[in-house]
Amino acid sequence: MKFSIDRSDLLRALSHVHTIVERRNTIPILANVLLRAEDGILFLNTTDMDLEIAESVPASVERAGATTVPANTLYDIVRKLPDGSSVSMDIPEGDNKMLVKAGRSDFRLGCLPVDDFPQMSSDGDFPHQFEIPASQLRTLIDRTRFAISTEETRYYLNGIFMHATESKSGKVLRAVATDAHRLARFEIPLPDGAENMTSGVIIPRKAVGEIRKLIEEAGDTIKISLSDTKMQCSFDHITLTTKLIDGTFPDYERVIPKNNDKVLEINPAIFAGAVDRVSTIATEKSRAVKMALNGKMMTLSATSPESGSATEELEIVFDADPVEIGFNAAYLMDVAKQIEGDGCRMTLADSASPTIIQDVGDDNALYVLMPMRV
Repeated sequence: MKFSIDRSDLLRALSHVHTIVERRNTIPILANVLLRAEDGILFLNTTDMDLEIAESVPASVERAGATTVPANTLYDIVRKLPDGSSVSMDIPEGDNKMLVKAGRSDFRLGCLPVDDFPQMSSDGDFPHQFEIPASQLRTLIDRTRFAISTEETRYYLNGIFMHATESKSGKVLRAVATDAHRLARFEIPLPDGAENMTSGVIIPRKAVGEIRKLIEEAGDTIKISLSDTKMQCSFDHITLTTKLIDGTFPDYERVIPKNNDKVLEINPAIFAGAVDRVSTIATEKSRAVKMALNGKMMTLSATSPESGSATEELEIVFDADPVEIGFNAAYLMDVAKQIEGDGCRMTLADSASPTIIQDVGDDNALYVLMPMRV
């Protein structure tokens, strides 16, 4: 195996594939990147057994072949090489070391057998396929992923639930995430071919993060392929394959209040800023802030035995009876950041019931926050 490649092309590909490789790995082959050079193309592949990223880049292939080398080590080497370098990679016949050369720099990397490298994408096919604009997939992820649970015991909440359903605007593709304290729901018009997603899939948190990073360099459209256990995202010269979470996502509609009748409207940027300032005093563990709504004024307050207290008043639109309710400040700010317009609508029932938060100018997004005792 022998080839040469432009440093910038190799660095870009390695920056995509090396991110799923753990620095400390109990299975040595999973620390490696699979390199396969043939017909003027270098194919790169990494996996952690749950997630796989494959990419292809042009290369000058002198002798076809394949091997695996430490992914993070190779990435660090290429990252530190000068811009404009040409990188030569060679495994002499009968040797188990890869020679990496660029200018006056020489490296020898240990290789592991290609046959030991597991490949997910070759296992089975994907009967359901559709295409989605990259901008829409980006928005689906951004508006929901902050609510993904990190509690491993409830593994079925450790991802984004995506499914086809009906809404007031017609057929939609809906994404939902929740950690039982907050819920985020966002929907887009149903792409052609996605009608079979009625039962839905749960995309793992790590896969969601990797897809989001890759979208930044994607073209206009992303092809999504689904089986009962896996999902594949393909765009340009990159293919990401992930196992889906094998579990049942809870009936999230049951936690969305139907009878909240107290409506508050406020500028989300001003609100988030005030919450941020007042929460400076809040107890570090709970991050609780209290909202006291009275007429056209909201009073935000926080107290801490160690730090003291803080209050701030904001003008609001609120015609209901006075109410006091507490929330986790971080959760409030997370939701406020998702609202792009100038109007945030909060629909409440009382101090002990979930509150609905929406963007006044965008019916596609809906957020639910559980209150706290303060």
